[in-house]
Amino acid sequence: MLKKGSKLYSVFHNKCPQCQTGNFFQHPVSLNFKNNLKIHKNCDSCGLKYMIEPSFFYGAMYVSYALTVALAVAIFVLGHLFHLGLITSFIAILMILLGLTPITMRLSRLIYINMFVHFKEKTG
Repeated sequence: MLKKGSKLYSVFHNKCPQCQTGNFFQHPVSLNFKNNLKIHKNCDSCGLKYMIEPSFFYGAMYVSYALTVALAVAIFVLGHLFHLGLITSFIAILMILLGLTPITMRLSRLIYINMFVHFKEKTG
């Protein structure tokens, strides 16, 4: 499932969606939002241009929205299973979503580019 050649490998290992060798982001995950979303212009390994068109990653906002809604629903269900009150569940959702914002922003970009760029195995 997470073998090289799968979309999940590219997403969870911060790799180029085409060759899955070069890094997608310039820096590791951090709370420094200035550097958190900086991507390379091209892949170091295969030369794929990451910014396929101007404003390409605006579409990643929809992916980010879906990720955060799914996460919020999962946290709410867990809170309900553990008999947390509505306010406590709401506070837990806010805290967890704020804490995971750097990760969800990066994941949404990787998922979005993987929708359009497919793995090409090197031959020769």
